[in-house]
Amino acid sequence: SRRFTCSGLRSDVPLAVVEEILLNLPAHQVVRVCRLVCHEWKELVDSASHWRERCRREGIQPQDVSRPPVNWRQFYFLTKKRRNLLKNPRAEDKLQGWKIVQNGGHRWVAEENRKPFPDETVTKCFVTSYGLCLKQQLIDLKKEGYSAAFMDQLQPHIKISDWYVPRFDCGCQYEISVELLDRRKKPICTFQPRKVFFQQWNDEPWCQMIHVFKDYGPGVRFIRFTHGGVDTQFWAGWYGIRVTNSSVEICPAEE
Repeated sequence: SRRFTCSGLRSDVPLAVVEEILLNLPAHQVVRVCRLVCHEWKELVDSASHWRERCRREGIQPQDVSRPPVNWRQFYFLTKKRRNLLKNPRAEDKLQGWKIVQNGGHRWVAEENRKPFPDETVTKCFVTSYGLCLKQQLIDLKKEGYSAAFMDQLQPHIKISDWYVPRFDCGCQYEISVELLDRRKKPICTFQPRKVFFQQWNDEPWCQMIHVFKDYGPGVRFIRFTHGGVDTQFWAGWYGIRVTNSSVEICPAEE
């Protein structure tokens, strides 16, 4: 078998043994410690084969297997860290975690879904009233584990998703705005599509709004997510747009 000689160290260990040891150590330890031992170990840790094998062993694979990642290490870490950065996105804790920006009419409420959601585990939603209702979350990327260097150097894709639905018997309006902010909370990039209007007596299913931020440049430190709407009939109560299952994710490019 091939032997592995580490420059500056008195060792003569089969390459396969070194590779297996590295694969059984935590990924962050391999990058931060093992990679610095010597030039040969650095080459092993930097190799695409090491991270491809890690992904295989941990069941991590691209959504489209015919398009393998350009950078397997980046793909591994982004996939491992990936999660929804919004708190209480499904109204399970009423309005906890959200900043109320506009609270018109009879104000925001959380209630059970009247129309079945595609994912049966999502059973609740946020409901707007006859005056404009907007709510917001500010995501601090550093607090969520994404350093300034990480965001500036990799500029990973930032995927936004939001679900909304009208009542069948009342017209309503839906709106969303998502901003990538610098350290002073000034916008670098903004997603703000046209407002969506629904007519009275509709049979609309749950709709999904998706956007992916790409190539947004350095400096992103916060993400501000704002959404909501209003009923357009001016009916007392909660007849406006419903929203739920919102998400903001830092994700691999290979999607």
